[in-house]
Amino acid sequence: MGWIIGGVIIGVIVLLILMAVLARYIGLYVQCVMTGASISLPNLVMMSIRKVNPTVIVRSKIMAVQAGLNDVYPITTRALEAHYLAGGNVPNVIRALVAAHRAGIDMDWQVAQAIDLAGRDVLDAVRTSVYPKVIDCPDPRKSAGTLDAVAGDGIQLKARARVTVRTNIQQLIGGATEETVIARVGQGIVQAIGSTASYKDVLENPDRISQTVLNQGLEAQTAFEIVSIDIADVDVGDNIGARLQADQAEADMRVAQARAEQRRAYAAAQEQEMVAKTQENRAKVVLAEAEVPLSIAKAFRSHKIGLLDYYEIKNVQADTSMRLAIAGKGDEVAPSGSRP
Repeated sequence: MGWIIGGVIIGVIVLLILMAVLARYIGLYVQCVMTGASISLPNLVMMSIRKVNPTVIVRSKIMAVQAGLNDVYPITTRALEAHYLAGGNVPNVIRALVAAHRAGIDMDWQVAQAIDLAGRDVLDAVRTSVYPKVIDCPDPRKSAGTLDAVAGDGIQLKARARVTVRTNIQQLIGGATEETVIARVGQGIVQAIGSTASYKDVLENPDRISQTVLNQGLEAQTAFEIVSIDIADVDVGDNIGARLQADQAEADMRVAQARAEQRRAYAAAQEQEMVAKTQENRAKVVLAEAEVPLSIAKAFRSHKIGLLDYYEIKNVQADTSMRLAIAGKGDEVAPSGSRP
């Protein structure tokens, strides 16, 4: 009797488990059967055991089947589960594939899941490929300034540009982001303005600048294709050329002043040297004049000159002093050695 009761209890428990399983998965299974999603009831149960959300997988599979994606590139249930377990957004990938299929964009399941696992929003990428987006250069979220460039005549120009891009699906994996496109466009605009002879040419034909930049192939190795580059605003800034010339002139003036000061100091040093030499020569003259009386005295002692000769020398000196006074040089003093 006890075995019968135990069997009944076990049967009831199994029945309750089956009813719980049916209550949870019967709705999903009916959807799969009605839409041709081809997912069995045991497979739905095994998804829960594998930590996969069966609702997400079923709805994504139904979406793919209803959109006709299986006719183009079959997407298996195992592939959906693998992408879910890898941390991917399965519904977003399916929506992106549907949008790409409707728009005629060549993108299969492998490319879509690779883009999603790379951290990119694959649905947004498809939408951007269908409907191009406009980005500002420079980016107003990071800089409120402008692209400053100097034309050939030295006039500074401040420009803003709007770049229309669309996603390049084939280069989305590993391609550079919007920041790279903005940086390249800014570099191209600055280069194009710098190669222009006059700022008036830029103001007259700003489209020539945008066309020059567009022809440089700036979208290489990026995730976008540049559709157009439009110069939104161009303002005239400072005269950088004149400022540089003024700074250069001031620098040249300082160099010239330094060189003149160097020459002046050298001349002053030479002058002081000549003054020193003059003083030295005067000292030599004084020494020589001091020897004159000694020579005269020696000549008297050796009887080489007499008293009359001495008076004759004095008369010559007096005559010389008189002539100097008449000539306006009376302030000059006769040699000290010749004074009586």
